[in-house]
Amino acid sequence: MNNTLFTNARLIDPETGTDSPGWLHVSDGRIATRGEGAAPALEAQVVDCGGQCLAPGIVDIGVKVCEPGERHKESYKSAGLAAAAGGVTTIVTRPDTSPAIDTPESLEFVTRRAQADAPVNVLPMAALTKGREGREMTEIGFLQDAGAVAFTDCDHVIANTKVFSRALTYARACGALVIAHPQEPILSNGAAATSGKFAVLRGLPAVSPMAERMGLDRDIALLEMTGATYHADQITTARALPALERAKRNGLDITAGTSIHHLTLNELDVADYRTFFKVKPPLRSEDDRQAVIEAVRTGLIDTISSMHTPQDEESKRLPFEEAASGAVALETLLPAALRLYHVGQLDLPTLFRSMALNPAKRLGLGSGRLSEGAPADLVLFDPDVPFVLDRFSLKSKSQNTPFDGQRMQGKVTATFVAGQEVYRRP
Repeated sequence: MNNTLFTNARLIDPETGTDSPGWLHVSDGRIATRGEGAAPALEAQVVDCGGQCLAPGIVDIGVKVCEPGERHKESYKSAGLAAAAGGVTTIVTRPDTSPAIDTPESLEFVTRRAQADAPVNVLPMAALTKGREGREMTEIGFLQDAGAVAFTDCDHVIANTKVFSRALTYARACGALVIAHPQEPILSNGAAATSGKFAVLRGLPAVSPMAERMGLDRDIALLEMTGATYHADQITTARALPALERAKRNGLDITAGTSIHHLTLNELDVADYRTFFKVKPPLRSEDDRQAVIEAVRTGLIDTISSMHTPQDEESKRLPFEEAASGAVALETLLPAALRLYHVGQLDLPTLFRSMALNPAKRLGLGSGRLSEGAPADLVLFDPDVPFVLDRFSLKSKSQNTPFDGQRMQGKVTATFVAGQEVYRRP
């Protein structure tokens, strides 16, 4: 399908902020041209979209694929199939594997695995410090040469400020993006919930939302000192937003993301200790959730990601405090995000600005847009079709989703990478 004409489509363009009927022509893996009204007569394979939405494929920053070390939880093959089924055309993988991706050799290993098994684009991140232990920085330049698109210790916060400042300084010299997890590590250690009445009633160890604000404040101070390029992986509280706004206003090279779970769930969803709802950072109050949605709407928070974290049954079927954190979300990212569309809080161009355009721009990619010359990474979806999610139907090896059994609306019809169809809904 290197020469394809998509007709009768509802084009969702995050660059122009438009949602309008039209057609799209793809040639040699790239978008050749597009327009409104009736499609022209071209020598091409025709895909009649039937009025469904055609949007840039999702670029998902922060996906955990459990190779090497825990392949039974998720492999590049299963993650790639899950991504394609969810309309995700590019996954940006985390280095929190066993062992961590902290050398050019380990990075080359996962790159080969991804190229061999995944039907979607896979871009690896590498650890910022060796073993993600926060003591000695990795060989950033060599890892960049090996293909690392960003550097992160994931949820292992570098407590040693001198080590972190040196890593940021070196990353700046290399032109590397650093992705950090803004949390005060001592306050947040061992927390299973957000502090408040609910955590007290459930007897759960909790962390104040101020821990996120304190972590972000420290990182912003180091950015002022080093001039590095920085992305906060998850901003989940209202208290952190003023600091983020000031940092952007002051001209620092900072962007921020949030997870789909913190946009669509709150602390009360934990209910009677349901461990599928245990994520990191913990689910927040409803006031925090609404504040984060508004920050996405205004563009203060730049990206939405799945924070896909597979966990097996043995690590989830435990008392809440002991259960592993994380949830799978490659296949549920889009239908969960569409909840915000259906209740009128975010329109489709805004959602795809956060899920496709902004992540692509932050990583310097040409995807995430419908403009001429852009890679033909596309998702065709029906935003209105209802369904009840059955976690056992997910393509991920692990099925630890908080949306199991929930009524959802919106399904992917087909996914295309460089103009090639990689998924078609049965």
